[in-house]
Amino acid sequence: MGAPSQASNAAIPFNRVVIAVDASLASLHAVNYTQHLLPAEAHIRLVSVAQNPRVLLPITPLVGDELSAARAELLRDAGDALNQAKDVLSQQGRTVETELVDLSKQGGDVVHALTKAAGAWHADLLVVGARQHHGLLRWVEGTVSEPLAHMAGCAILVVPAQYDASPLAAPRRILCAIDGSKGATQALRQAARLTSGQTDLRTVYVVDRAVRLTDFVPIHMLEEAFVDDGKQALENARQLLAGTPGGIDTAMISTETTNDDIAHAIVRDAQQWQADLMVLGMHGRRGIARWLLGSVASRVAHLTPVPLLLVPVKD
Repeated sequence: MGAPSQASNAAIPFNRVVIAVDASLASLHAVNYTQHLLPAEAHIRLVSVAQNPRVLLPITPLVGDELSAARAELLRDAGDALNQAKDVLSQQGRTVETELVDLSKQGGDVVHALTKAAGAWHADLLVVGARQHHGLLRWVEGTVSEPLAHMAGCAILVVPAQYDASPLAAPRRILCAIDGSKGATQALRQAARLTSGQTDLRTVYVVDRAVRLTDFVPIHMLEEAFVDDGKQALENARQLLAGTPGGIDTAMISTETTNDDIAHAIVRDAQQWQADLMVLGMHGRRGIARWLLGSVASRVAHLTPVPLLLVPVKD
């Protein structure tokens, strides 16, 4: 078994990591990607949640042997997912813990089971594989954002199913989107901690030029306000990043005037720049530049083809 690469992982700060696993390809890609992020001494806990068959199949009443068989199958699938993920990490010389959560006994749902497991273990990072608009990504949506409030002390890494990190080392091209808020500044600090001499870090501010029926002031006045705000935010970013290893770049980008939004602009820039990790703050400023989890961050999570690190605001 080979040991994790010290050269590629030395600057990565996460030490207590929970990875949510299931039988999906998205889960496997999340495991592969995460192993490149972590130092050799990182503590990793794999958590797999077996659904309650009564909840999973509400329109198909199950009783007796049928219920027992369905529960046994769900437990077996969850256990197999744990073993597969553990094998992948063990081949890299890592020692991991595992936890199987049986919702038939515990009750609740996947969201609360994962947040409870991560919180009880004092994780500083929770990793989920995501199929856009399916599976675990549903718990990033604004309609169920309340459970994420319980994760205020824990960063969340969303790895899209289509992103196969098998041949990759630690991220080399990191994009951080800011809006001048406290949350964005903390996200930028976290992004800076992920850099090394071989890393390029790009910081972008989005000028929202899209015209919407909800705008109560002329769009040119909004643009001027955004541009002024963006110049100050990017200057603050340059000062914060002074002395950070690797390549540093800042840019002001903008949405199209129609059929566009901030999330699409961020993802578009990340793709054009060929980022292999995006970093966003979970909460942004209120008002016309509102960046709250459930709006921009969740939209980016639904759109991005590259992994997304959501950083919580800390006092």
